[in-house]
Amino acid sequence: MSEAKDGELTALQAALAAEHAAVYGYGVVGGRIDEGRRTEARTAYDAHRARRDTLVRELRDAGAQPVAAAAGYALPFAVPDSAAAVRLAVELEERVAGVYSDLVRAAQGKRRASAVAALRESAVRAVRWRGGSVAFPGLAERSGAKASAGAPAESTASASAAPTG
Repeated sequence: MSEAKDGELTALQAALAAEHAAVYGYGVVGGRIDEGRRTEARTAYDAHRARRDTLVRELRDAGAQPVAAAAGYALPFAVPDSAAAVRLAVELEERVAGVYSDLVRAAQGKRRASAVAALRESAVRAVRWRGGSVAFPGLAERSGAKASAGAPAESTASASAAPTG
């Protein structure tokens, strides 16, 4: 297998891992979010499930074994209330956008176009949750502030949640 193809499959696996974590994270968000934003959380949850399922199919079609979801994920901070749930939703979307920016860089053709669409969707959801935008969606978590947390870029595949088991 070529180096480019290996890189693309690695980026696809990272995107799948991020989607697994986002689905888990939105389960937490949905349990804590105020009623007024519950539909928004459910829509995001459904979008991440759909992306996850698409990535599983793409990886299988490419002859790869899709990375499995962890039984649980460690959240980046406690989520005791709706305000924290909103912060978690922003974090999830920013991390997923970062992983899709890696896939955009690694992919070609239709897969790249799909990754661009996923990056755009995550960036838009992050703006809706946050109430403001960032200059370069998908690259914010690579900045000095986020990187100083000690996590290498590859860890963004966890979409801010590390497997617990």
